Amino acid sequence: MTTLAIDIGGTKLAAAQVAGQTIIARRECPTPASRTPRALQQALQSLIAPLMEEAQRVAVASTGILNNGILTAINPANLGGLAQFPLVGFLSEITHLPVMAINDAQAAAWAEFCALPTAGDMVFLTVSTGVGGGVVLNGKLQMGNGGLAGHLGHTLADPAGPLCGCGRRGCVEAIASGRGIAAQARGELAGLDAKAIFSLAAQGAIQARELVAQSAQTLARLIADVKAVTDCQSVVIGGSVGLAEGYLAQVANFLSREPQVYQVALRAAHYRHDAGLLGAALLAQGDVS
Repeated sequence: MTTLAIDIGGTKLAAAQVAGQTIIARRECPTPASRTPRALQQALQSLIAPLMEEAQRVAVASTGILNNGILTAINPANLGGLAQFPLVGFLSEITHLPVMAINDAQAAAWAEFCALPTAGDMVFLTVSTGVGGGVVLNGKLQMGNGGLAGHLGHTLADPAGPLCGCGRRGCVEAIASGRGIAAQARGELAGLDAKAIFSLAAQGAIQARELVAQSAQTLARLIADVKAVTDCQSVVIGGSVGLAEGYLAQVANFLSREPQVYQVALRAAHYRHDAGLLGAALLAQGDVS
């Protein structure tokens, strides 16, 4: 049975035909800059049209929180004008197929767990436009009654830190995410996005290196907290920032400075940027404990 999997992120939209754990065909496009319902609808229709043939269901992994088919978020800035968007209803209408939707980091967590189930209890962290997460304990994906479980980017990192889009001050997301890195840039770096800042950091630019290091240190401290809360055996890192060259090594270096009790195995996402697509497909197929 073929699943049409869709991944809705703050930077890109991706879609794929998935059979089992195999991606048969895949397409992607930038997330519409206007972030309006109409723009998203048009982009999704164009994206999935060539992949509709033979699909028997739709599985969506999306940034934000999916509750009763409605897309919302702790940090509405990551959605633009898409807060309260009836995502499941819209996709059901245009595909005439059953639709299952879940948070993208939760979906990715399940894909990564399925890739290495012997890893035991596992936490997935994605560092991209925002910072999200997913938790698998005792072989079960934790989602929570309202879909909130795993939103680790909104734990407190610095009470005197920058204001987060969720309304709190000093969330991990406000410091460590791509959006957070760019927002803290000053002087000659002001106005640059995270990708440009990472490029300058690789060239030795001092402020750029400091911003990247601050992100990595903040994530390492979050991982230590996560270890204390879940006693997980592994933490998997994904996302455009998390998978950037050299970033995971910096996170590991900062984590190594924490007391031994907070140490945990780190690895890069096995499925890289397709973890959300595959996780949503696996969940729709019923491959979940």
